[in-house]
Formats: sequence, C-alpha cells, structure tokens
Amino acid sequence: MEKNLFFRSIPKVDMMMETEEMKSLCERFGRDFVLEAVRLKTEELRDYINSSHDEENILNKIDSLSLDIASHIEKLASYNLKKVINATGTILHTNLGRAVISEEAAERLKKLVTGYSNLEYDLEEGKRGSRYSHFEKIITKITGAEAAMAVNNNAAAVMLILSALAKGREVVVSRGELVEIGGSFRVPDVMAQSGSKLVEVGTTNKTHLYDYENAVNEETAALLKVHTSNYRIVGFTESVSVGELSELAHKHGIPVIEDIGSGVLVDLSKYGLDHEPTVQESIQAGADIVCFSGDKLLGGPQAGIIVGKKELVEKIKKHPLTRALRIDKFTAIALESVFHEYIHEEKAVKNVPVLMLINRSQEDICHQAKQLCEMLESAVGHNCLVKAESCESQVGGGSLPLQRLGSWSVVLKPKTMTTANLEKKLRHLETPVIGRVADDNFIMDLRTVLEGETNLIYESIKNILS
Repeated sequence: MEKNLFFRSIPKVDMMMETEEMKSLCERFGRDFVLEAVRLKTEELRDYINSSHDEENILNKIDSLSLDIASHIEKLASYNLKKVINATGTILHTNLGRAVISEEAAERLKKLVTGYSNLEYDLEEGKRGSRYSHFEKIITKITGAEAAMAVNNNAAAVMLILSALAKGREVVVSRGELVEIGGSFRVPDVMAQSGSKLVEVGTTNKTHLYDYENAVNEETAALLKVHTSNYRIVGFTESVSVGELSELAHKHGIPVIEDIGSGVLVDLSKYGLDHEPTVQESIQAGADIVCFSGDKLLGGPQAGIIVGKKELVEKIKKHPLTRALRIDKFTAIALESVFHEYIHEEKAVKNVPVLMLINRSQEDICHQAKQLCEMLESAVGHNCLVKAESCESQVGGGSLPLQRLGSWSVVLKPKTMTTANLEKKLRHLETPVIGRVADDNFIMDLRTVLEGETNLIYESIKNILS
C-alpha cells in the first residue's frame, strides 16, 4: 500500500475553503469556524491513513471528507439543550429538568424577557426598587408569613439563612435530620460553609424535646428542623414537631428555622396522597424562618424561597451573600407567575403541571396508553410486540419518597433490532423520547407524557421500526 498516494489525494486546506460546499458553510457559520473544522478533519484523516491498512475505507473517507466537515460543523453549531418527552413516569425528574411550568407562565416569561421590565424599578415611586417586591406580597398572602425573598436554590437558602443569623454560633439539629440531597450535598457541609457550628442531638431514629433543651446555651443561635422529604425513617421513631420546637426556642429568645424541602402549598391528602407538611402549616406552628425549593412540589423554577418573620428576613436580605445568590429576572418572573396560580387552590391543582400530573386519573392514562398501542400495532405490529400494562409512577425529585401512583405504560419488544438499540435511537431523536428498559422491553409510562406528545412518540417509533 502506497500511503503517500493517499496523503496526496487529500485536498489542501486553502483549496477546500474555495469549494462551493465550504463557501456555503462560511456564509452560515463564519470563515474562522469553518477553517478550524477543515483543519481538524483533514488532520484526523491523515491520522487514519497513517494507522489503517484498509484501502477501500481510506478511499471512502477521502471521498466523504466534505460531508464529514459539514457534519462536524452542524453538530458543533447545534443546541445541546433540547425539549425531551419524559416517558419515565417520574414527575419531578431531576435529570430532565424537574418541574414543568405552564404554557401561561412561559408566555408571560417570553413577553417580559423580550423587552425591558421593572425588575428593580419602583413604578410608583419612580426610583430603584427590589426584585423581591414583585412576588413578596403574593407569597406572604398565601403562606401567612410576614416577609419573603428568594435565592437560586434551597441549599443556598439554608446557607444564607445560617450565615445571616448564626455565623460563629451554634445551631441545634436532630441526628435523624442530617440529610443528604442530590449531588452529595449534605446539611452538615452546608452548615460548615455558613460558618455556623453544628450541634447534633438525639439519635437517628429518636429525638426528644429534652434533647434540644439540654443543648441550648448562651452560644445557641437557632434550632434547625430539616424535613426528610427524600426518605422516611419508619418503625421505632420519634421526632419533635415544629410547634414544640417553637415553644422551646421562643422561651430562650432564639428562632426556629425549618428547611421544609419540597415546598408544597396544598394539602395533598385531600387528593388521595400522603400528607406532606405545607409551608402554611409550618408558619402557623410558629417557625420563624421557613425555606423550600421552587422546582419541586411548588411547580415553579429552580429557586430557594425564604419566608418568615419580617425582622429576620430583612436581616437575611442585607447579608453580603444575598447578592451572590440572588435570582435572575427569568426566575423572578416565573416565581411570580406560579404563586399567582395558588390564589385559588382548585385553579392551582388544574393549572400547575406538577400537581396536574400527580392528580391524573388512571382511567385517563389507560385510555391514552391503549390508544397509542392501537396506533403502533397498526403501524409497526409486524416488527414489534406492543402492549399496554398497568404500572406505578413516582413523584421524584426527593418528594414523597414512599408514594406510588397507579399508572399505565406502553411496552415495546422490537423484532428487527435489539431493545437497547431502539432505546438509543429514541434517545437520539431531534425530540428525544426517554423511557426505561426492563426485562428486555422498552417501557413508556404515559403519566408524564404531556398533551400533544403521544403523536410525536407514535411518529418517532413508526419511523424507526417500519
């Protein structure tokens, strides 16, 4: 094999740049971007020729050089973040963006961010205002708190609260509440970063009021209660309520801080689910500061919302870390929109996608699953076994860990390719379909498949398997 002949067959970079294909790409992406790609792909081709002994493959690669360059450029220039179809049945899927916001909230967001807004401008006074003012009033009205603010996530909220109210002093926490959240972030680590000193009381399964009382001294800055939203300890257990903690703390002139986690604002037990403590219940029970996530059961954007006594919230607002952790205009707009849904609880249950998906009836999902099965059976039944099966969904996102929701799935077992290959092809679509593989079947739980997405799934599977 005379490799020098192959090397001489590779067009020079300047000649490649003068071809019609490269000129067209230059018009779309700019000369520098294309030039870099041409250099990269021609160098890769030289490396391949140098290492390969397959003449036919080498010739094919030389012939397809222009196509390889164009494909490389298109891939580099394409967006990585995509809308996906969540067919996993996990409503708050952390990897898939957690809470979905409503069409109305998205439209309002679009309207406000495509122009200027009064983000930090007081229209009444004609001077600088606060970005918290746009949603503070509605949050306090709904939760019963005196004041409110928000930062970029709930871990940041906990750190900011402790930095502002307890730096250099002791904070008492039950051992059974030293939780770890996603990404290995742990309450003790967050506390250490805040500069407060962790004082553990009780045991993993049992903590009594006297445990807290025995730990309180002149160095105690606060009592911290952390709701174990992403796991449950069952059996021989005991914990202290927020009300009991508040009575003890106020006797000693210190605040109770509660990290309530998922931030639910409606009593889910009314809708047949396990009871999850609401923000309103914590405020009514006497908690001085409550923080919670925006993108979990609240159904909004990622945020850490802080509510509570005005004096304490104002102190937190003035802390230097607040600016570093503050929310942007996108989050402020989305938060205001989602909280407005909760003015009317029945409206929230219907309009907030997270609550709507949790409350979807099995009958509705069953009808959707059987309809999709009939469509797929007709189109690809000769190439794939298709059936509808009952299944169980989960809330996810560290919320209601023991709750299982009856649902229906569409189960596929392809005959013309492996199940793993079908899953991969669906994952690499322009609008990826994300399901799960079990027992060599591809399973799509339709609880989390949104309106209008069933037809997209049908078209995608039909194109792959027909």
